[in-house]
Amino acid sequence: MRTALIGGIGNVLLGDDGVGPYIVRLLASQYSFGDDVELADLGTPALDLTHQIVGLRALILVDSVAGEEPPGTVKLFHREDILRVVPAERLDPHSPALSECLLAAEMLGATPKHVLLVGIAGESYGPGEPLSAPVREAVEQAVNAVLLELLQMDYSWQKKAIPSAPDIWWSENYHAEGIPSRG
Repeated sequence: MRTALIGGIGNVLLGDDGVGPYIVRLLASQYSFGDDVELADLGTPALDLTHQIVGLRALILVDSVAGEEPPGTVKLFHREDILRVVPAERLDPHSPALSECLLAAEMLGATPKHVLLVGIAGESYGPGEPLSAPVREAVEQAVNAVLLELLQMDYSWQKKAIPSAPDIWWSENYHAEGIPSRG
């Protein structure tokens, strides 16, 4: 039974916005996780994210974030950081609504105890663009942040002896060996 979800958020067709799904697929290809951990490409969820997180013990999301940090900066946001921001008016039904979903799960009495958003500052969000160089360089740091968080919550993982090829069909920045390209 799953008690932890590692979810990649973002649109894979919009450059750096696809870093969340990119990292989740990379994790799935290079690591094995216990039966209590699920990895999922969540796309661009709105309030439907609530049904994915209700009843979990741990939620780790990976997403591109906006801010004043230089592209490729990895920032960690815990549950209290996310809920500190008042939910903004959504502009469309696909706008991410993480704080709203956490609040809804809390009202149901089933909010995850541990929540972490691994945010990577993006640079380029054009249609059909690959991940930018600064974001590609941040992938290893983001992967390590996810793995460390799992260890701190007593979830197990193991590096695969023979990694599989990740299903990162949208990116030219991926070598067949499963190693992110550096340029």
